[in-house]
Amino acid sequence: MKLTTLFILFVVVISIPDGAYAGEMYDFYTGVRQLGMGGIYTTTVNDETSLLTNPAGLGKIRDLIFTVADPELHGSFNDTQVAKLDNASTVMTIQGLLDALQNAKGVHWHAKAQVFPSLVGPNFGIGLHAKYSYDAELSEDGTIYQLDYTNDFAAVTGFCFRFFGGILKLGFSGRLVDRVEVAKELDGTATNLELANVASEGTGVGVDGGLILSAPVVLFPTVAFVVRDIGNTSYTLNDGMIYTTAERPRDTEQRMDGGISFSPILSNHVRATIGFEYHGINTVADEKDQMRRVHAGTELNVADFFFLRAGLNQRYWTAGLELSSERFQFQVASYGEEIGTVTTSGDTTTINAREDRRWVGKFAFRF
Repeated sequence: MKLTTLFILFVVVISIPDGAYAGEMYDFYTGVRQLGMGGIYTTTVNDETSLLTNPAGLGKIRDLIFTVADPELHGSFNDTQVAKLDNASTVMTIQGLLDALQNAKGVHWHAKAQVFPSLVGPNFGIGLHAKYSYDAELSEDGTIYQLDYTNDFAAVTGFCFRFFGGILKLGFSGRLVDRVEVAKELDGTATNLELANVASEGTGVGVDGGLILSAPVVLFPTVAFVVRDIGNTSYTLNDGMIYTTAERPRDTEQRMDGGISFSPILSNHVRATIGFEYHGINTVADEKDQMRRVHAGTELNVADFFFLRAGLNQRYWTAGLELSSERFQFQVASYGEEIGTVTTSGDTTTINAREDRRWVGKFAFRF
């Protein structure tokens, strides 16, 4: 009876409609492994990041893991056209970044830093997540400063139910988030921009639900779905903890992602994973450029120490590697993100594809 009730709840949740999607798909969390494997995660996540991506992945964790520190940095290869030695101290402020972009009009800036200390074990976990993310660009004529900035502080917890010996995993996670956000077109000639004057801030509660179904047969086929921000996440719980702003961040709309993977065992010490995913299943009819939502990737695992990754993120190649031990983890990856536009005139739709080639690196200490 309990299993039937949970299935009904999950089906009801994924049927809730969502709004249309436009522009870059900003996730609450994306990690190095995911980005190196073409953006896939629903079937493959098996560590503490399950709390932030697919909580059903908590059912794959076998031991208690305490991640003490895991600094992670993201950037664009275009950033070297913007950040120089003489502006390194100011480029991470919104006015300093605008000043730097005056000499790199039309160049897209991307930078992100995040940490996620956590404690996870079989079917349960808790963690604290902090993220700073900047995306910005100054128009070719220097009049429009497009700024997308997010600063999140979140407390996260999750749990997973296992059925039929672990063949079926059903997980849920919740997070209390304080968000500072700027998603605006600002004056490209401004001289005194400050976050306190242009940002919105608020606190909200977000809930994710995920399901993983793994068949214990050859190639270990696995199907998974995750519903992120169930019922939409709003940030109106209170005014926030950093700035006093009258404006609240935009709601994070509900999204459903799904995928399938296969995990052949190649030898006693070598395993592989191959996966395919589509993000935003519940709004597929609203998307004019379907490649924005397509992800595919593979991973070669040698003795749980060396990992080699490759994939297709949207329409662009990805690659990554990892060295891992019981206490330490080092990961790097490169991926392409679609930042272009789609325009419609009458019955004609034009896809203006544009790649932003990015890098990401992470070092973690855990026990």
